[in-house]
Amino acid sequence: MNKYSLLIFCSLLVTLCSCKHLPGHCKDATDTLSLYPDYKEVCIPYNIAPLNFRINNEATSYLTSIRSKNGKTLIISGKDVEISLKDWKSLLAANKGEDLIVQVYAKQNVFWTKYPAFTDHIAPEMIDNYVTYRYIQPVYTTYEDMSINQRNLENFDVKVLYDNRLLSTEKEGQCVNCHSFQNYNKTGNMQFHVRGRMGGTVIIENNQIKKVDPKVEGMYANAVYPSWHPTMNLIAYSTNKTGQNFHTKDLQKIEVLDDKSDLVLYNVEKNEVSPIETTDGWLETYPYWSPDGKSLYYSCARYAPKLDNIEKDVILNYKNIKYNILRKSFDPATLTFGPSDTVVSAASIGKSATLPRVSPDGNYLLFSMGDFGNFHIWHKSSDLYLMDLHTGTYKNLAAVNSPDVESYHSWSSNGRWIIFTSRRDDGGYARLYIAYFDKNGEAHKPFVLPQKKPVFYKRSFKSFNIPEFTVKPVTASCHELVKAIRKEPVKATAKQ
Repeated sequence: MNKYSLLIFCSLLVTLCSCKHLPGHCKDATDTLSLYPDYKEVCIPYNIAPLNFRINNEATSYLTSIRSKNGKTLIISGKDVEISLKDWKSLLAANKGEDLIVQVYAKQNVFWTKYPAFTDHIAPEMIDNYVTYRYIQPVYTTYEDMSINQRNLENFDVKVLYDNRLLSTEKEGQCVNCHSFQNYNKTGNMQFHVRGRMGGTVIIENNQIKKVDPKVEGMYANAVYPSWHPTMNLIAYSTNKTGQNFHTKDLQKIEVLDDKSDLVLYNVEKNEVSPIETTDGWLETYPYWSPDGKSLYYSCARYAPKLDNIEKDVILNYKNIKYNILRKSFDPATLTFGPSDTVVSAASIGKSATLPRVSPDGNYLLFSMGDFGNFHIWHKSSDLYLMDLHTGTYKNLAAVNSPDVESYHSWSSNGRWIIFTSRRDDGGYARLYIAYFDKNGEAHKPFVLPQKKPVFYKRSFKSFNIPEFTVKPVTASCHELVKAIRKEPVKATAKQ
């Protein structure tokens, strides 16, 4: 055998030895297959990153096969099933609308067992490429470690848009929150708030970054909880006098309470603020524009304090404050609002509804409803609900909800996917879950945002909140944002 033939033979031998083959003879497993995260029987977008998972069942060796109608079968060895991004993308792209069959084999000593296969469905609709969220420690005494991050959902790339530690000092902390985009960032317009050191509202518009102070004379608090009009450079805010109180025994640990809140409109081009709703005796918060920009939804509660000390009154009576969802018409030509009408009368059934989010087609209203209050991220009673805006009927999204918190939800730009935060894993940390929403108006079993390492959530001590889908990334660099935040904010004026 000459050298050339020997080289070919050795190459073939290496190739054959490196190939993974499924066992030909094996028994059916007697125990139930346990995975972390649970990616069994879910519907997934065809452009999502690989759903890597860990096999919890004890064995000495593992093989996992992943197949569909078209393309080659993927075979992965090991307890941690980490799938090749290239192979996964190729398999899903070739099987839009088909089923994905996953089967796990486990070996004990010399004997192989086979677990029943589970099926995931590959939806024919894609998910938006990016989601932006706040990444934060779930603690109450410090806020020195938080960031606004942007994740590419087609892979595992994460970009830190801004980290508050960049400008915090040992004595002066900084909080960043309430990021918001205009129309899924199709225009490139974005805003977020900086609280504490070098505070102000950062606005990215027409590729320009500026810091403004939208608190004008007569406003008792800063503008928060933004919603950017889908086609106009207008941002609806609520202005909230907010306090935090802490339980000593309750598992929910914290209450975030408003004793005053109103709605205002900020004109980005004119740097001008005008009132939307400032009715005494009512708490208005969480504004959200309809997709056509002709209606503004918001949460509203009746609150008439009985004590002169309002802060004490709200602490004693916080469980009696229950929010409804209201809607105001808006005329884009005259920039005027009409009267309010009640969309969800939650208080009439002893519940509290917040965070209204209208689907991109205008057919559905997604909201959270709990026993009381509006800061449902801490309320274990909080579930997601769906209203048909044509019939006015709503229902609990049982397929999506868990015994723990569901909140901070948003729609994808095509209306086929919902993303929200849930504490269902351990009751302490909020993670991002994604659920398919089909053309019949039904939500499917959600799955946690996939990570490159299956044990990521076991080792992460931070929460995710305020997820917002975008169709393209934020182009501003962290350096550019730091430069803008260092400047003094431009003071807004009140509309005369």
